[in-house]
Amino acid sequence: MLPLTLLVALFFVYTLLSRRLEQTILTAPILFTVAGMLLFPLLPAFVKLGLNSQVFLRLAELGLVLLLFTDASRTDLSVLRRAEALPARLLSVGMLLTIAAGAIAAKLIFPALSVWEAGILGAILAPTDAGLGQIIVSSARVPMKIRQALNVEAGLNDGLSVPFMLFFMTLAAAKSEGGAASLMQYMVEQLGLGAVIGISVGLLGGALLAFAQRRAWVAKSFLKIGVVALPLLCMLFSEMADASMFIASFVAGLAVQVTFKEASQQSVEFAEEWGQVLNLSVFALFGIIVVRDFSHFGARFWIYAVISLTVVRMLPVALALIGTRLSTASVLFMGWFGPRGLASIVLGLVYLEQELHLPGEDIVRAAVMVTVLLSIFAHGLTATPGINWYTRAIASLGNDAPERQELPTRSAAVQA
Repeated sequence: MLPLTLLVALFFVYTLLSRRLEQTILTAPILFTVAGMLLFPLLPAFVKLGLNSQVFLRLAELGLVLLLFTDASRTDLSVLRRAEALPARLLSVGMLLTIAAGAIAAKLIFPALSVWEAGILGAILAPTDAGLGQIIVSSARVPMKIRQALNVEAGLNDGLSVPFMLFFMTLAAAKSEGGAASLMQYMVEQLGLGAVIGISVGLLGGALLAFAQRRAWVAKSFLKIGVVALPLLCMLFSEMADASMFIASFVAGLAVQVTFKEASQQSVEFAEEWGQVLNLSVFALFGIIVVRDFSHFGARFWIYAVISLTVVRMLPVALALIGTRLSTASVLFMGWFGPRGLASIVLGLVYLEQELHLPGEDIVRAAVMVTVLLSIFAHGLTATPGINWYTRAIASLGNDAPERQELPTRSAAVQA
């Protein structure tokens, strides 16, 4: 009970000081990660038993399942249909180049990795987490167009990274086992069944909620619970069918909008409350694991982490934004603030859970941990100074600058 007691006490203390802390450069992920690191010496039994169990994985999976559903349910897909839209550029060209660049860098720095293992690492570290730099996407000093692009990107790229990771995992396993007979079957089960489950749960669940609401059968206080139950059903059905719970939850979030228009409002309220509790709990546990494995983090892992957070992220963003007429300051700002967090932690855990026994598993695991750890501190500590610099850099832009253009009436922003 000691680990749970300390974690609950940590949440209580943070609640007491939360408003004051929000005015500093110390973000919640930084504080909970540090707290986990400090708790390591006090929890020998927990470290020995708990971190080798499914507790951490299940907690992280639950957090990402809820996050994917929430982000998808709040997304106005029309914002991605316009070719000139910044989110569309970041999620298409930008993301594909990021995965490729991450894989190339991994192969160069870790020659022992196969091409497919390098692809796995690139896919795991491709999604961004706006929660690590929440001040960026909520600051009125940053142009709305820029905030929206970063927010939508962070909201959707975690779900889009899953198919790439599963694809590379399947190819790596097939090569390791000397055959690719099960490749298509695995992809169909993971992606195809996941999508079918997501569409079915989203459409049917949304229709039932809308039906019950029209007839005044459902209490307002329980409507939010009904919506949140949908991604949980996706998670359970996916496990029974051996499908991807992440694909199912993401697709369900998109599908539920068709039959229940109020789904986004209900899911937002939950995400801002209990979803935050789950996510910060993951960062605390992540801090414990970091201390446990810190001695294995050699120089190559830190070099890769720096390259992953700079060149691998910033160059693809710059290429994706060619033709938008955005200022150099905006391109640099958007390129830097692509932190790696919860999604990368969960995808890394999912990769390890498959027990493919690939030769490079230890390398992938350590590279993900070091990159996320560095990102938690680098992006959290530079959020406020970054806004100050960016505000000064774009102060002289004219009213006709792309950064000053008005957004469509209906905001398509999502919040990770």
